[in-house]
Amino acid sequence: MTRSEFDDIRAHIAAEAGRPGDLLQLARELLDDLEQVRMREVALRTHYLGLLTAARATVAAEDAGDPVPTTFLRHELDKHGQLPSGEQVQRILADAATAQRLLASLDEPAPRQSSRKAVRGPRCGGVSRTLRG
Repeated sequence: MTRSEFDDIRAHIAAEAGRPGDLLQLARELLDDLEQVRMREVALRTHYLGLLTAARATVAAEDAGDPVPTTFLRHELDKHGQLPSGEQVQRILADAATAQRLLASLDEPAPRQSSRKAVRGPRCGGVSRTLRG
């Protein structure tokens, strides 16, 4: 949804007579939640695009023979306070190695399930919204 669509819906809801506990109040809350999620998505996409651009520029700089090809990537990481330093370096390298192994295991076929039924614990029902009364 675009920003103007959110504004149009909000204006329509605001024009209706509001009563406590009314479905319109729930609609207002849901619309606010939806707009917040949309804004977070836009921010994440922007950060992703910046990181992707920096990664591509780093690879291109390396291919072009730049003496310091990681300049673009370092700048982008530093801008977001994500440039590793000190003891973080070894932890990040270990995390990356583990992530590569996990991703490689996704390509392997799944093991066959045993014919015995597994005993399962209680399931999570998820988050629910309650109506205000």
